[in-house]
Amino acid sequence: MDYTKPLKYHYRPKKGWMNDPNGLVYFKGYYHAFYQHAPNHEIPWQEPMHWGHARTKDFLEWEELPIALTPDTPYDKSGCWSGTAIVKDDKLYLFYAGITAESVIAVAVSEDGVNFEKYGGNPVISTFPPEGGPDFRDPAVCCIDGIYYCVVASGHPQTKTARLLLYRSEDLLNWEFQSVLGEWEAAKYAECPSIVPLGGKKCLLATSVCNLDETHFFQIMIGTLENGVFTPELSDRFDKGPDQYAGQAFASADGEPLLMTWIPGWSYSGFVKGKDVGCLSIPREIAIENGHICGRPARAVAHLLKSEDDAVKITADGFVVERKMRPDLVHKGIVNDLKILRDEYILEIFVNGGETVYSLLLC
Repeated sequence: MDYTKPLKYHYRPKKGWMNDPNGLVYFKGYYHAFYQHAPNHEIPWQEPMHWGHARTKDFLEWEELPIALTPDTPYDKSGCWSGTAIVKDDKLYLFYAGITAESVIAVAVSEDGVNFEKYGGNPVISTFPPEGGPDFRDPAVCCIDGIYYCVVASGHPQTKTARLLLYRSEDLLNWEFQSVLGEWEAAKYAECPSIVPLGGKKCLLATSVCNLDETHFFQIMIGTLENGVFTPELSDRFDKGPDQYAGQAFASADGEPLLMTWIPGWSYSGFVKGKDVGCLSIPREIAIENGHICGRPARAVAHLLKSEDDAVKITADGFVVERKMRPDLVHKGIVNDLKILRDEYILEIFVNGGETVYSLLLC
């Protein structure tokens, strides 16, 4: 398997390490994808994280753009970590975690979607509240009923819980802590949340959670946000990996929720000497089918998928993908519909209309 071959359908930068998708947003005719990026190294943590940047009109042809955020200020000199984007008054705002000895929340603004200027009043949130902890990062911003909300991932060491902290603002720049929006027991912290308005007080909330044993899971919820309280109506963990992390939900040009994730995850750092194998997944449409939240291939890329692939072996009770260097992927259960995207060494599998989704690297 040649892991240096260009991918046809998945974005990755020409050089340098990439991980979490950041700031996925539709702005002035393009879908913009930012991502955690080490531009001068093919493995992480050799330099502080930057925000890489690319854009597309159709999720098929990508244009790599100049680096959007560089760690060049006192409040982010150790890294511009993950966050999200929001459009206000025809300007694009990037919210990110600035890293030094502590993490803060900072903002950068652009009128053209390419050149960004950091806000002179940064950081806009300078420390975590008593309800949070030192793991305080990955701001997710949205507007619901004319109020701006910022969801920050954190943990609460005293209670050993992962938490999402909710802030509110009238202007995107002055923030007030409001409440603990979500909590998971026996966990270290939450990571990489995203929140997408669905009309009225309804919204989609997604996050990764790190358990005390260092395992992770990705959860998507649909519910209502009112008076600082999120009330989930549906919850699902359809994205089963095993080689994905840090999924981010965002709104399409039509306002429908989409999801993209990072493939293949931290365990593949240095997997190939001299070349990172990371990429972004294809976009998934988030939909409700038979009372379940599903992630089906977005219409823009649906024509690329097939119903079979040599790497996917159908069994009496499901299917298996055999691998030599990593554990086999084994799916057990009734398979009424199977859609597969093969892109060189990347495999994305959608089972039963996206009730279960797998992303994996062939090895």
